[in-house]
Amino acid sequence: MEAVVFVFSLLDCCALIFLSVYFVSLPEAAEARWVIPELVGHTVVTVLMLISLHWFIFLLNLPVATWNIYRFIMVPSGNMGVFDPTEIHNRGQLKSHMKEAMIKLGFHLLCFFMYLYSMILALIND
Repeated sequence: MEAVVFVFSLLDCCALIFLSVYFVSLPEAAEARWVIPELVGHTVVTVLMLISLHWFIFLLNLPVATWNIYRFIMVPSGNMGVFDPTEIHNRGQLKSHMKEAMIKLGFHLLCFFMYLYSMILALIND
C-alpha cells in the first residue's frame, strides 16, 4: 500500500513540476484555470500523506498547501486568477510572481526526489 501512495505522489509531483515550469516560463499563466489543478494536486497529496500516516512529509507539504489555499481564497473579485494577467507587468507583480514560482519549483523538485526515494524504499521493503 505504501508503494501505491508514493507512486501516486510521484506522478502528481511530476504534474506539479510541469505546472511550476509553465508558471515560470509564462507569467500570465497564473490564472484560475491553472491554479486550481495545482491547488487540488497539492492538497490531495497532503491529505494522502496524512491518511497514510507519513507525518514528516505531511508536515513538509502542509505550509505550501495552506499557502495555495490562502492565495486562492484571497483572489479579489473580478480577477481571473491569483494574478491579473493584464496588470502583472504594470504593477510590479512580475518579480513577486517569479519568486513564488521559483520557490514552488524548488519545493516540487525536492518533493520529487523525496517521493522517489520513499517509493524505492517501499518497493524494496515489500
